Amino acid sequence: MGRHQRAETLGLVSFLICAIVAFFGMKLYLDLAPAIWQVTQRRFMAAAAVIAACGVISFVIGYASNSRSFTLKSGWWVPVRRVFEILALSVVYAATIFLSSFALFSVVNTVMGMHLLAGYMPAACAGFAGVAGYMTFVQAELMNAKTLASLLPFFVISGVSTAGLTTDDPYWYHNNFSQLGDRTTFAANMFNATLILAGTCVIIVSYFAVSELITTQRLERLWHEQYGEAMDHPQISHFTIRIAILSLLLTVSGLAFIGIGVFRYTPHYIMHNVCAKGLPLVMGVLLLALPWLSPRMPKAMYAISDLAIAICAGFGIYMLRGYDTLTNLEALACAFFLGWFIVFSRQIAAIEADRVQMQLVRVQTERLGIAASAAANGVADAQAVEHAANTKQPAERIESRLAADR
Repeated sequence: MGRHQRAETLGLVSFLICAIVAFFGMKLYLDLAPAIWQVTQRRFMAAAAVIAACGVISFVIGYASNSRSFTLKSGWWVPVRRVFEILALSVVYAATIFLSSFALFSVVNTVMGMHLLAGYMPAACAGFAGVAGYMTFVQAELMNAKTLASLLPFFVISGVSTAGLTTDDPYWYHNNFSQLGDRTTFAANMFNATLILAGTCVIIVSYFAVSELITTQRLERLWHEQYGEAMDHPQISHFTIRIAILSLLLTVSGLAFIGIGVFRYTPHYIMHNVCAKGLPLVMGVLLLALPWLSPRMPKAMYAISDLAIAICAGFGIYMLRGYDTLTNLEALACAFFLGWFIVFSRQIAAIEADRVQMQLVRVQTERLGIAASAAANGVADAQAVEHAANTKQPAERIESRLAADR
């Protein structure tokens, strides 16, 4: 079997194992948990935790099983970096699966009713865990930046929606999102946890995005120095400074999300306002400076960034005149940022895919050239092919930060 078919087959195996483990795990919880932990929301939390654990374990096994990094052949830094990446990606998947599963259970509970759903909890948990195990294993085998970026809105929407549906404050929407998290209730904790996890995921995805930009620039420069071929961006002046500023702005935006969730408004209003009001400023600088920070992006990306800032500014003026609420402005700005971040990550993934394809073509062309040259010099076809295969090629430079370079 090829790589993709093997991934799908092992994904089915993961589906069965995760479904069985989740079924008996949830059944054991319902039989042994004390009465206080049999409350509906805590029961959903336990089920979501079981599903998230199955999904994360499936992902780790799938991602690390074919890794070539856990050796000291390339030094100690490579396996350390790979362990960090696995832990970071596990956080992203755990947050996504947990919040999405909890939201799904809440919706099903609303449709079926608490008493009817209680009898089906082990089966429902098994079904969700099987799907999570299948998806995470297949995605681990075929991981790329597009997959990572697409996960972000799922748990943000799930977490915020669940918090809004379960809050006991019906008037929070008339003020701002901070009021939704400015309590010690389950809904407030869910909202704050969602923001903390969202900020963490922004930082993690930013790490892979910036790493790919560095990898692309380094490999194209090496190829240019060795073969003299033209680079797409041969002279990006002050590349180190630009990439450092881009990394800083993306990291600070993620830290701002974390700060909003960590520092609730009532006891920590100064720090909360610093994070909440500083986030739009960081986002504005990032979007306006994007043409200088990342010149590899297409012009359409720059235009969309400027358009997002213009719409948010116009909506802000509309809100200040009393025609709308601050909550709607915050929701619009958050939606624009998440949408922009997803598009940004997908552009990075496209850059990665184009680079890998271009370098594969270069390697194949060079090997054909070596074989043709050997044939012209009177070498047998078989010997020419063997000579081309044994010639040192820059195949190790055809690497994907999330898949092939593992």
